[in-house]
Amino acid sequence: MTGRAGAADEVLVRRLFGDHGGALVAYAIRLTGDRTPAEEVVQEVLARAVREPESLAGDKGAVRARLFTVTRRLAAARPRTEATEPEPAPAIDSVAVLSALEALPRDEREVLRALYFQGRDVDETAATLGVEAGAVKSRTYHALHRLREMVVAPLPGAAG
Repeated sequence: MTGRAGAADEVLVRRLFGDHGGALVAYAIRLTGDRTPAEEVVQEVLARAVREPESLAGDKGAVRARLFTVTRRLAAARPRTEATEPEPAPAIDSVAVLSALEALPRDEREVLRALYFQGRDVDETAATLGVEAGAVKSRTYHALHRLREMVVAPLPGAAG
């Protein structure tokens, strides 16, 4: 394709990818088990859409549904790739976590207890403790950072 048709096709592909690409790639990854074949599937889906512009008739939701259907069919036609399993995280001793929790400053400990042990959300925790939601978020960040430092041993050779 050259000239105007090629430019129009490129604009169409860019628009389709801008509107639906992220969701299509994520869906294709779940179906194929790996990013590379997923991206190949999405490329083929978009190429078919350009070759069959009648498939793009309708509102954005209808177009998205058709693109997902084609993605599912193309991914099903490919052999599934098993993603490499990540290394398992080292087991963390619950006694160590509870000991570290007790070593936190009182305000940070209270926030974590409310959020994680009592199941409260940020606003409920803020109301219960009489502080702003921003303070709850800040205390949570700092408390989790401290816990991680106290409980998770640094990896060999890691800069600390």
